[in-house]
Amino acid sequence: MVKKSHGFRARTRSLMTKRVRKKGLAPLSTVLIDYNVGDRVNIVIDSAVHKGMPHKRYHGRTGVVTGHRGRALIVDVSLGKAMKTLIIRPEHLKPAK
Repeated sequence: MVKKSHGFRARTRSLMTKRVRKKGLAPLSTVLIDYNVGDRVNIVIDSAVHKGMPHKRYHGRTGVVTGHRGRALIVDVSLGKAMKTLIIRPEHLKPAK
């Protein structure tokens, strides 16, 4: 029997694949957005950037920016009854509307 893999990106074949015309790095405008404390953001993982990538369970969730840490942002996300604090780079965030 083959041992089951428990990696960080396990079972993400469809979750982290990009469509044909979206492959490669995202435009710089997504990285240059200024997020302020209190802004609501959507977590959308960009699979082309591995640094500062959140876990797959947070993909599609909405959180609140609570601070900055270097180039990354500190985001609070509710997961059930718990509040989780994530450190995510701006490549994986989009402003919530």
